[in-house]
Amino acid sequence: MRIAIIDESAARASIIREGLAMIDDCELFVVTERRGLLARIGEIDPDIVLMDLGNPSRDVLEEYFIVSRALQRPIAMFVDESDDESIVASVEAGVSSYVVDGLSPGRIRPILDLAVTRFNAFSRLQQDLAEAKGKLAERETIDRAKRILMDSRGLPEPKAYAELRKAAMNQGKRIADIAEAIVTAHNLMGNA
Repeated sequence: MRIAIIDESAARASIIREGLAMIDDCELFVVTERRGLLARIGEIDPDIVLMDLGNPSRDVLEEYFIVSRALQRPIAMFVDESDDESIVASVEAGVSSYVVDGLSPGRIRPILDLAVTRFNAFSRLQQDLAEAKGKLAERETIDRAKRILMDSRGLPEPKAYAELRKAAMNQGKRIADIAEAIVTAHNLMGNA
């Protein structure tokens, strides 16, 4: 597992390193420079990112939230103090684990595990949502194509669907693809 530790303080980063020392098959990368952070993380290509920000200003916190939004990886963020607004912003930015005043070597491994688990659960939810939205969009396109066939050819709904299904089987395509072609052709003919 490749772990990027982002901390401007080498002393604080050593606490995280100590907490990860017992993990087998683990490569650690410490990044202490904020400049070019996204590019550096891209080079490292970590499996998880641990950010220790200490007591960041609002601007620094927002800068790290921008980094968090761009990464598609589990992120655990450590801060010394926080407020409700920062917690909400961190969750919206994709931080998997937001830990206030909890930086100690013994807590690092459970926090890392939590961050990975929460990231995976959230990723599954996002995939399910995207899949559901895709199916809904396909269903709407099929319904629109059926309406076009019903209006243009005077077909009842079951017959319009049967025509879509028959065309899909004959062409070796999905019904949604045939429906999309019908809707596109209908729009091109100026019948939108």
